[in-house]
Order: sequence, then C-alpha cells, then structure tokens
Amino acid sequence: MRDGPRGPAWCYRGGPISAEPRINDRIRVPEVRLVGPSGEQVGIVPLAKALELAQEYDLDLVEVAANARPPVCKLMDYGKFKYESAMKAREARKNQAHTVIKEMKLRPKIDPHDYDTKKGHVVRFLKQGDKVKITIMFRGREQSRPELGYRLLQRLAEDVQDLGFVESNPKQDGRNMIMVLGPHKKKTEAMAEAREAQAARKAERQGGTTADVDAPEEPAEA
Repeated sequence: MRDGPRGPAWCYRGGPISAEPRINDRIRVPEVRLVGPSGEQVGIVPLAKALELAQEYDLDLVEVAANARPPVCKLMDYGKFKYESAMKAREARKNQAHTVIKEMKLRPKIDPHDYDTKKGHVVRFLKQGDKVKITIMFRGREQSRPELGYRLLQRLAEDVQDLGFVESNPKQDGRNMIMVLGPHKKKTEAMAEAREAQAARKAERQGGTTADVDAPEEPAEA
C-alpha cells in the first residue's frame, strides 16, 4: 500500500477515500462499454478508441459504473457535470426540511401569566412545524404530587390541540414528567406558509398588495 503526502491513499476498511469517478487517463482497463454524449449506446470499445472519441468531441471520458464488466464510461463535459450536480445538491439542501425538537420547561404550580407565556412559545413552535418536548420539573414535596404535572400537561395539550397532538404521552422520568407534542403541519408546509406571509408583508411595504394595484377604479358619482 503506497502512502500519499498526508497518509495512506486507501482507508483501512477498503475502498478509496475519494468518491470522485475516474476520468480520461485515470481509467485503467483494456476496454469499456461506451455511452455517447446524448446517452446513446456506442457499445464495447477499446479504451484507446474511447479516449480518441472523447478528444474528437472535446469532452471527457468518465467512468460511471466502475463495477460493471466491462466498466461503463460516458462522454461528457465533466466540469459542467460537477457544477450542475453541486447546484442541484445545494438546492436540495436549501429545500430540505428538518423537524426540530424544541423544549419547554414548566413547574407544576406555574402562575397563569407564566403559563400563557410558555403556551405562546409552544404555539409558535408548532406553527413552525417543530415538535415540542414539554418537561414538568418537580421539586421537594412536589414529587409526591405527580397528578399536578399530569393535569398541567393535559391542559396544555387541549389548549394547543388545533396545532398539535400528543405524540408521546406523559411519563415520569426521575424528578421530571415529560410529554412530546407533534405538529399537525409538516415542516415543509410551515416553511411554505412562512415564505408566503413574508412575501405578502413585503408587498404591503412596497405600496399595497397586488389586489390593490389591479382593482378597477369605482365610477365617480354624478
């Protein structure tokens, strides 16, 4: 095993570290199954012939199926292919929605004002399409009154039932009691609605909605 400038060129579990396909003179096989620039099947040709065709078309010979016998290679602009693939991956990551688990902690004897504040946060999280882990924290003698925490969790679940549902029922976890609420809306739906709302606010700041601009003028009274 030959070592590279920064260590072994191969990982210990087998297989190359780089996931890049072999291209042009890096391909080391006697013949390949060649695919043309438009996806047409050329057939099995000697490697030298495939490289010659790549040069004629001013394209790269790219190994797209290394495990096939013989390997499948395609004529393409590899630089353009890599750029387009990177853009697609970037767009996919941008549109990918990750469900986040938020946490809200309450005391079993919480006062009404604090309860309304905490509930407001839970409502906001559910509207965003996120799950919410509700934790009731017991202290001292409160530990002998688990029903207080259970009733509080039930009350909260009922107050936000239009936005979320009980995904994990209340259960005791040491000094705490935990319940998980799941949103009715998917994360992608919540993100789409947020974008629409943002666009509407932007339109209003710029001088009214489209409906205001397109609305016909009322005829003047005689």
